[in-house]
Amino acid sequence: MSPEVIGAIGLACMILLVLVRVPVALAMLGVGIIGFGIITTPGNALQVMKDIPVEVLAKYDFSAIPLFILMGVFATHSGMAGKLFTSTRMIFGGVRGSLGIAGVGSSGIFASISGSSLATASTMTKVALPEMEKFGYQPGFACGILAAGGTLGIMIPPSIALLVYAVLTEQSVGDMFVAGFLPGILGMVMYSLTVVIMVRWKPHLSQRGAKTSWKDKILSLVGLIPFSVIFVIIISGIYFGVFTPTEGAAVGALASWIYAVMKGMRLKGLKQSLIETLSLSAVVFLMLLGAEALGYFITISRLSYTLSAWISGLAVSPMIILLCILLMYFLLGLFMDALAMLVITIPVVYPIIVSLGFDPIWFGIITVLTVELGLITPPMGMNIFVIKAMAPHIKLADMFKGVTPFIISDFIRLAILIAFPIISLGLL
Repeated sequence: MSPEVIGAIGLACMILLVLVRVPVALAMLGVGIIGFGIITTPGNALQVMKDIPVEVLAKYDFSAIPLFILMGVFATHSGMAGKLFTSTRMIFGGVRGSLGIAGVGSSGIFASISGSSLATASTMTKVALPEMEKFGYQPGFACGILAAGGTLGIMIPPSIALLVYAVLTEQSVGDMFVAGFLPGILGMVMYSLTVVIMVRWKPHLSQRGAKTSWKDKILSLVGLIPFSVIFVIIISGIYFGVFTPTEGAAVGALASWIYAVMKGMRLKGLKQSLIETLSLSAVVFLMLLGAEALGYFITISRLSYTLSAWISGLAVSPMIILLCILLMYFLLGLFMDALAMLVITIPVVYPIIVSLGFDPIWFGIITVLTVELGLITPPMGMNIFVIKAMAPHIKLADMFKGVTPFIISDFIRLAILIAFPIISLGLL
């Protein structure tokens, strides 16, 4: 049996394991090690098992992951999210759909600190959903707004997904962060427009929020200062080469901690924040260990090179191949976690993209956006299920119905980014 056939069988077994609810990290790790041992020798497989934890855990760029998570945890525990939503609500006060726009805006801004879609969705649901229901928002529509807003966390820098993509493909983390900025802002704008269109088309979805004076709008900008300062420090520092992304994550975590202490965080709160950070980081790093093992297996089987050569020889345009790859990501997103998709597929897909001549940074942005769709599309829809756990009184079907307009908005944004790569690459 050829190595390529063994590689294909291994991938099929891994997908089967995931479908029967084996944790993705363990499925990747098991298939990677066993497959590597079958193609080489069991002794080599044992050596790989010894080397992989050192290679992953000692990789400098990955040290930014727990720091970004810690920064988001401090931001959550310090009450920054509540003040953020209050400020954005005041700024858009009086506009029909103002609370929905505030939900999108505050989710996007919070995402710039948390780096995580699930953390953004859960935090903003705690803060915004009670207010939106109080002001007459149809519950499913309100949940759809917050679920969609949460997906901005995977695109707006600093983003853990962009960081992982950059490390897996050996691209500059700073370049990936800068490239994700305008597509993330475009997402915020398009989601806000979607809210406005929906509440005008179907007025029963919401009530007009209370009007606010220009004085109140200006004074409310104070609530945006903590996020703005931390975001500007991180992005400008990385962009101008003052510090690396990992150093930027450390600076951001320190700034968030100082703000949390100023707002009353003490030793007990610090302990809770560290425990939460360690728990989330352990999940991410276990997945990265599995991805590294799978990468060894895919490489030794030469499956990625065989696929790359086969696809490059097809009598179709490179753009058709790109669209087929994105379709694959969308379909995988119906069943799999976003980060898991990246770490499983990038070792296979990336050589194909390079051979077709596409810019790897641009491809990373549109891939992350496609993966992002899986967070709000049934049946997986991780953001929806996070919100459902926090709002059990709202029907799951109503939530998926409420998020549908934002899925359409994301498809339009994806088409725009494919048609105009300058949006992603213009700031580089």
